Amino acid sequence: MPKTLFYSLLCFFLACSLQTIQAQDTIYTNSVNNMFNNEKNLSIRGYAQIDFNQPIEKEIRRNGKLEVHRLVLFAGYRFNSKLQFISEIEVEHGDQIFIEQAFAQYKLRRGMNLRAGMIVIPMGIINEYHEPTTYHGVERPNVDNVIIPTTWRELALGINGVISQANLRYQLYITNGFLSHDGTSGIIRGVDGLRKGRQKGLRSTLSSPNVSAKFDYFGMRNLKLGLSVYGGKTQSRLYDGLDKNAELLTSQADSSVIGLFMVSADARYTKNGFEGRAVYVFSNHSDASAYNAFTGQDLGSQMTGYYIEAAYDVLTLADKTYKTSVLPFIRYEKFDTHARVDQIEKNEAFNRQEITAGISWRHQQSVSFKADYQWIKNGLNEKMQQLNLGVGVWF
Repeated sequence: MPKTLFYSLLCFFLACSLQTIQAQDTIYTNSVNNMFNNEKNLSIRGYAQIDFNQPIEKEIRRNGKLEVHRLVLFAGYRFNSKLQFISEIEVEHGDQIFIEQAFAQYKLRRGMNLRAGMIVIPMGIINEYHEPTTYHGVERPNVDNVIIPTTWRELALGINGVISQANLRYQLYITNGFLSHDGTSGIIRGVDGLRKGRQKGLRSTLSSPNVSAKFDYFGMRNLKLGLSVYGGKTQSRLYDGLDKNAELLTSQADSSVIGLFMVSADARYTKNGFEGRAVYVFSNHSDASAYNAFTGQDLGSQMTGYYIEAAYDVLTLADKTYKTSVLPFIRYEKFDTHARVDQIEKNEAFNRQEITAGISWRHQQSVSFKADYQWIKNGLNEKMQQLNLGVGVWF
């Protein structure tokens, strides 16, 4: 991406973001937090994503892929004004069934709720707001897929709520962590970072609790700023049944674990047809060298990634109210799962950048028809392009 174009988009986004008017949290609503109306206690909702992906290379012919990427059903029940249960069941790629969310929430007091069960970890934007009509592009940004990694969910206990006087939404949880060793081999690695370590509530292992927190500030009109923090240790099944006096085996189990600290900052802005968002995420992995030496993997000791995106609803130029939006958009993202390595060779193929440009035709927030084109390059100067077409539905 030309530097002048990138810096122009960045300056435009920041200029829009500096408009500080009265507090108003009107940017995004999450289907999980707004499932119930005033009349019904049972709520059924869902979303679906249908994709076509066509890789394009000069020297090699590639077949396109067409699939129902995911089909998700929400079911929630409100027992009374304080207690509710939320669940989300997902079918991916037509043959994989997962529980994406399943938690009970109890209102402790005004501005504070107790939440327990399977939750999505509040990190970045897409991990919480992942319905296909809420983001541009057929596919989710790869910063969210590889570094964060979306959809990241674990079993947790904690509190959340809003401090209205401070225009602040908060979330604080104790949760199980990524699984780094399944008892046979190490499973997190350089190419996709922590992604394969997501436990998803599938007979999850807990050898050390982790902490997750997010704070969203909405004290500026049409602008939301977020800060997410996650820390702890990965989980290892080598500790299960381990004799506490077996020093060698304990040392091996310790080598199968890494210390993890992840932080992300995000911004979302909308005004007069313009939509902008930006995300930065940093992940530090202490003891990665010992883990790699023990498992033979190539996990980086640090990962970084960011993207900036801008879209504009061209129908607003007609100065009329429409139920639909037509939004050309462009997104630049850069991420590296080997941002830093210790005692292993840095793989430049893991240093990647992508430009995605396309258009979304969106009917309210219910149906979105999307088309985009991607230019993909890594640190070895290997290049690829891809055409994506898709339909997103949210009801």
